[in-house]
Amino acid sequence: MQYISTRGKAEALDFAGVTLTGLARDGGLYVPAEIPVLSADEIRSMRGMSYAEIAFIVIKPFVVGSVKDADLQAMLGDTYGDVFRHSATAPLAQVGVNDWYLELFHGPTLAFKDFALQLLGQFFDHFTKEHASDKKLTILGATSGDTGSAAIEATRGRENVQIFMLHPKGRVSDVQRKQMTTVREDNVVNIAVDGTFDDCQALVKACFNDLAFRDQVNLTAVNSINWARVMAQIVYYFTSAVALGAPDRRVSYSVPTGNFGDIFAGYIARQMGLPIAKLVIATNSNDILARTLKTGRYAMDGVSATLSPSMDIQISSNFERLIFDLVGRDADQVQTYMDALNTSGAFSLSENESAHLRELFAADQVDDTATLNIMHRLYKETGYVSDPHSAVGFQAAQTCLHGAEPKITLATAHPAKFPEAVRQAIGVTPELPAHMSDLFDRPERMITLPSDKSALMTRITKGGWLNGDNP
Repeated sequence: MQYISTRGKAEALDFAGVTLTGLARDGGLYVPAEIPVLSADEIRSMRGMSYAEIAFIVIKPFVVGSVKDADLQAMLGDTYGDVFRHSATAPLAQVGVNDWYLELFHGPTLAFKDFALQLLGQFFDHFTKEHASDKKLTILGATSGDTGSAAIEATRGRENVQIFMLHPKGRVSDVQRKQMTTVREDNVVNIAVDGTFDDCQALVKACFNDLAFRDQVNLTAVNSINWARVMAQIVYYFTSAVALGAPDRRVSYSVPTGNFGDIFAGYIARQMGLPIAKLVIATNSNDILARTLKTGRYAMDGVSATLSPSMDIQISSNFERLIFDLVGRDADQVQTYMDALNTSGAFSLSENESAHLRELFAADQVDDTATLNIMHRLYKETGYVSDPHSAVGFQAAQTCLHGAEPKITLATAHPAKFPEAVRQAIGVTPELPAHMSDLFDRPERMITLPSDKSALMTRITKGGWLNGDNP
């Protein structure tokens, strides 16, 4: 399997290359040169299989030539075994006659990011051992809340890896912050940036686009700009759809959406042959994607803080991967749109591109009031406790999906990660699972930096956690 950049100027790479590279050297994102397709019989054969067994069928075509079958099976077994605290790994919970929550929060950090990042840690180990080097792999990432803790959990203590994780200071929940900043391994450096998640993400991309610095520190990515992240998330679309009757029954999904990686995985699952009727882009008040679907114009309009902070994003990086397909894989046109976004903060899709977008997706914006209302209604009518992000997805499903097929909302985080919002909605404070019950007693350590590329590069160059860092 070969991978190409959405901007057309970086060299094509195999799966090992894109995993270790992250962002393409031309500033684009890597996508498969061809999308593998599974037949209805192959999908039907997944019935009764474990999560790891289905993952092997889905992922194998994407890693051909880079990972041997036996190695892949071993990594998947390790990833989706005891690490996840539910026997089904990604269970479905019925919350209505035709409504389901796909619970993706049974991993070590209680968020859907664990599905991809636990596996990505395995790939990093595998490839760094194969390509032995004296230089450590430097991971640089930005998080709006959940990617950081999942990436740190997957890479903490690994000998050949050091990780620098940026989060917007004061704009993640206390639980999300503590999950990152209480990790004590010296290969982990948490950095609070004075700014928004978009500022953090811009710093990451700026460092990757500085090719001399990138080579100097052996930089790679854990954000969903790394194709391996998206690839791993395709699997749970297959497991959930098959559980509800696919391929002989269509399903629809509503996905709480910020950086567009999780819902893009659903788009790829559909391209692979999974009978998905509709994909719903569920946004909070930071509704750039919902506005784009309605108007055809992608225009930045600032970021406001909400009860669903992991979605407080306006530059959805993975949307570039979808644009690449919308424009017929015309890399020059993608570059034109991205240049316009950088210079004017906006670009407009053509009428045909907009029409194609609306054929594939629906979208809805759910503000904080509506979020609290649906959390309260779910609890009152079913006893189900939802986190605010998943509630945004559930409300969008009610608004946008009216067909007979099952409606699956991705439950992306455990409610205990957002106790204030849950308490405000239902008057009950959700408890952290036993393995995290002492989280607020653990000491923190992180450093604070301005939103400044030079300051960040200087700190990364010094290496992992230093005695001189201010905890």
